[in-house]
Amino acid sequence: MPKRFWAAVRQLAEAPADTPWHRSPRLALLLIAGSTVLTMFVGFLGPSVTTLTLGPRETLMPSWYLPGMLEPNPWLVAFLGYVIVLMGVAGTWIGLRALAVGWAPRVRNLYIGGVLLNLLTILTPPQTSADTLMYAAYGRLAKLGFDPYVTSPAEVFRQFYDPVLRWTERPWQDTVEVYGPLLHWLNYFANVLGGDNLHDIVFWLQLFCALGFIGACSVIIWIARGNPYLQRRAILWTLASPAMIWAVVTGAHNEGISIFFAMAAFLFIRRHPFLTGLLIGIACTGKATVGIYGLAMAWAYRREIKKLFLSVLGAAIPNVIVYIFLYPRALELASKNASYVAGSSWIHPVRRLLEPFLDGDVVASIVSVLSWGSAVLLCWMLSRVLPWRALPGAPKGVGPERDPLAVAIRTSVWLAAGWVITSSYSLAWYDLIYFLPMALIGATKLDLIGLFRVTVLNLAYVLGRVIAYPPLMSAANQRLREIFSTSAAIGVIVMVVLWWHEHGLKVGSHTKSPHVSDETDEPARANS
Repeated sequence: MPKRFWAAVRQLAEAPADTPWHRSPRLALLLIAGSTVLTMFVGFLGPSVTTLTLGPRETLMPSWYLPGMLEPNPWLVAFLGYVIVLMGVAGTWIGLRALAVGWAPRVRNLYIGGVLLNLLTILTPPQTSADTLMYAAYGRLAKLGFDPYVTSPAEVFRQFYDPVLRWTERPWQDTVEVYGPLLHWLNYFANVLGGDNLHDIVFWLQLFCALGFIGACSVIIWIARGNPYLQRRAILWTLASPAMIWAVVTGAHNEGISIFFAMAAFLFIRRHPFLTGLLIGIACTGKATVGIYGLAMAWAYRREIKKLFLSVLGAAIPNVIVYIFLYPRALELASKNASYVAGSSWIHPVRRLLEPFLDGDVVASIVSVLSWGSAVLLCWMLSRVLPWRALPGAPKGVGPERDPLAVAIRTSVWLAAGWVITSSYSLAWYDLIYFLPMALIGATKLDLIGLFRVTVLNLAYVLGRVIAYPPLMSAANQRLREIFSTSAAIGVIVMVVLWWHEHGLKVGSHTKSPHVSDETDEPARANS
């Protein structure tokens, strides 16, 4: 067994001796693996400014960390967090460059490596965000007989002691649940499995989130079957991407769970429209924003009315059941998220500029109009520049412009990327919604734009918890978010506009949609 393991490792890292460092698969794998090792090290140190406090441990199950033997230096763990983010993105970029010049690791070995990175990550406590504590709290409320869509955790723990609710953190303690029923049920199930111990409950939530992420990535990799180059790219871009692992798995965010069902829906889009719609409908019962994939599905079926009707019917069934009959408040509460403005968003300076002169409701309306208007414009621009990609398994003689799967994947990218980039409230783990289908498009300028954006957001939210930081650290973090991150968000929008403009000059039209012949070329060894 050890011989086979080391043989697989050697095969992954095979490269000519004269390979430059910026295209070296060995360096790429070293940086990717190193970022995971450092993530585990920071988590293993125990509660800190980045790592959550999970209360007493009563079992030997993960997550594992030093039992209060030392108090990690806040500057050290914050610095290591920044190093992890930068190491990871460098590894991904070098790996993609290595693929472009012919690096051809075995797909199975690369896939197994990606799965291991994710599973190793959840052996230590969640970091950078206290969201998973709120997942646990909402499930706890349901287990105690309260309705988390009506009752907030603070309303309960301020009245009596609770071994789970007492560990929740600001700023969401007074907020009722905003997640859809699918995620609500998983929160409850984690509480059933974990009992009255927050440590155990959080591990189950970590496992659910990691499995959802692994599952969603696996679907993308499966869709690319028959094209080894595209599969390798998909693995490096999603499953084995430290940027995505840090954003989604390290923080134990539930984005991947809903998106898994939506990605699974695309497996059936060529032949089974009702099942496609049903799975996307189930995905929307977790997070309504996943409805972007539903719009992509509808666009793919726009020329086939019967399939469009069946897909919409399938999507409507689970949503009507859960949002109309079972949890009517859930959709209303989820829609309130659209009114939030993150300090790291591009629209934040606009709001700050208007607030001294205008009423709060007027400012909110202006911000909303600007945000949605820019989203529509950026989505349209991306739809003009994203290439068409023929995907494996398409019917013979059917080009990507007529293949429902290719249309849905491409539409998902420009819809989701345009929305996320211009959203007034957008965090690094939100990018998963376009990173997954984007893996199948092939190399474009959106690779660089997406990596830059997610890297900046990951850096801005290394210190993502609302806790007491050292004064200098707090001030530096605020400037990182409200100056550097905001400037980067504006820069990302500018990069998309410039890409659209340059493409328009190249093809002679700013409004013409790309032709199939414009699709991204693959390396000569793509099918090796």
